[in-house]
Amino acid sequence: MKLLISGSSGLVGSHLCQTLYADPAYETVRLVRKQSSEKQGTTVLWQPTSDCMDLAIFAGVDAVIHLGGVNIAEKRWSPEIKQKIYNSRVQSTSLLANSLSQLEQPPATFICASAIGYYGERGDERLDESSPRGDGFLTDVCSAWESATQPARDAGIRVVNTRFGMILDKEGGALGQMLTPFKFGVGGKLGSGSQYWSWIALPDVVQAILFCLQHTEIQGPVNFVAPDEVTNLEFTKTLGKVLGRPTCLPVPAWAIKTIFGEMGQELMLCSARVTPQKLQAAGYEFAYPKLEEAFRGLI
Repeated sequence: MKLLISGSSGLVGSHLCQTLYADPAYETVRLVRKQSSEKQGTTVLWQPTSDCMDLAIFAGVDAVIHLGGVNIAEKRWSPEIKQKIYNSRVQSTSLLANSLSQLEQPPATFICASAIGYYGERGDERLDESSPRGDGFLTDVCSAWESATQPARDAGIRVVNTRFGMILDKEGGALGQMLTPFKFGVGGKLGSGSQYWSWIALPDVVQAILFCLQHTEIQGPVNFVAPDEVTNLEFTKTLGKVLGRPTCLPVPAWAIKTIFGEMGQELMLCSARVTPQKLQAAGYEFAYPKLEEAFRGLI
């Protein structure tokens, strides 16, 4: 199976590509904005902010996996940063979806990243893929991001929108940033700690993408979260337990809002109790269904 992948230098994309390189059943072509020294796989240059792309890139491609987008937690959200976050997702997705819709023989599948930010602040309400969108900047981004795939869907291509929860990996993402303070015993709950944090271990992200690729009955939004529903307080206590460190230094909500602004509110204090209804209904078995197992396996 020939796969065309964007965002291959990111946390998910890099691990996905390493898995694919080891499997002779897959031929991997990476869409990149500039050439690198990496010798594995084939690379094709593209400009995700352009209005069109060379349709010959898609020749013989069976599926496109789009994982591009700038880091949403790298900097405090200014109007300029928010525009970059929005554009990096919506423009590139529109370019790919519109290009795919023009092909006489398009790929069968288009898997495009999204996020559980779609649901916004929802308290302790259980959320599955049929739950309506919420409110907030990330909700607007995710809604537009998923809508941008519509031209591909209209062309008869199976579209999967992978709504990622908090992705856990010791080398990157939120967990990578948390490990140092927690190892020094200065970790603790954020705000009240009652907000639900829906998470998924990186190995499950990679395997669930391949699962969606192979299971053609899956389409539309798919929640990429583990079935273990935990609050921020439970998350921090479990991490402290695995590391053998206390978690007695909470960070008040006012401090998070003062330091991080809107980004802190939406990424750290919002509550989204999301369930992996579609993955489980299709028979996906999580390698790390429980948080403590995930921490011990990853750390």
